[in-house]
Amino acid sequence: MGKGDKKTRRGKIFLGSFGNTRPKKSKVRKEKRDKAKAQAK
Repeated sequence: MGKGDKKTRRGKIFLGSFGNTRPKKSKVRKEKRDKAKAQAK
């Protein structure tokens, strides 16, 4: 557990990788969310 552990959030930040624990912030995801909000109104 810690910086060397690939499965933890801290380890992913240290290693510079992404996954379920540390998802990438994507432009696509933001656009989808905005579209869903617009339809809800």
